[in-house]
Amino acid sequence: MDALPLALCNEVLQPLGFERQCALAAALGYQGLEVAPFTLAADPLAISDGEARNFARVAADHGLAITGLHWLLVAPAGLSIVSSEAAVRRRTTAAMERLVELCAAMGGRYLVHGSPKQRSVPAGDSRDAARERALECFAQAARAAGRCGVTYCVEPLAPAETDFINTVAEGIQIVDAIGSPAFRTMLDCSAAGQAEAEPVDALIRRWWPTGKLAHVQLNDPNRRAPGQGTMRFAPILAALREVGYRGVLAVEPFDYVPDGPGCAARAIGYLRGVMESMHG
Repeated sequence: MDALPLALCNEVLQPLGFERQCALAAALGYQGLEVAPFTLAADPLAISDGEARNFARVAADHGLAITGLHWLLVAPAGLSIVSSEAAVRRRTTAAMERLVELCAAMGGRYLVHGSPKQRSVPAGDSRDAARERALECFAQAARAAGRCGVTYCVEPLAPAETDFINTVAEGIQIVDAIGSPAFRTMLDCSAAGQAEAEPVDALIRRWWPTGKLAHVQLNDPNRRAPGQGTMRFAPILAALREVGYRGVLAVEPFDYVPDGPGCAARAIGYLRGVMESMHG
């Protein structure tokens, strides 16, 4: 298959500074970085538009694009889209809107809203009420994304991480409720391998034609990089080719074996090998 652009989730290369992350990712053969804002500043919301554009220039100097943002609500502390406290939700929505602006300033095309702790239903709270609060926050993020020309993606995550939005079908329910072309869902292979009844390639064939998925993150259900577990990625890449996927493939391991740089190197070697075998 034609090689799709591979982006590395930049937290894999911490504690290296951003410029060294770019140099190493480029040397390994990645075309982009998918950036976790908390890696750029203790308070990502304090990053100015000029600073955001400078991050894009640093990446470009190494031949990379900042493809998008993920792990959005880790910092600053205390954010939640489901909190019963209106003030907390206002701060959270303002953060989501600002991150949309920063993504656009960095040249990114999408944001991935995972952030499981900041969306899990509070103990003793009503699930329906929490969902309505989340929808209000997502609706405002979708409006900001539409204004800025980016796509805001809600990420289904495994039940071990959160009790809210665990499957692609549940993500699509949220997408339908928001009803904005700038708001979609996505597929994280590790989460899907843990939470879904169908294999990932079947999920792609079932849901991609709806137009409601916008992005893919590649990782194994054991939370390591592609090629470091039992999930087979050739069928996944074949399904993406069948549905005409033309986006970025983001490598997002959580368990770095043997370490961040080594994990990133093994992942791209494995994925390029799979792609080359399919092309042949």
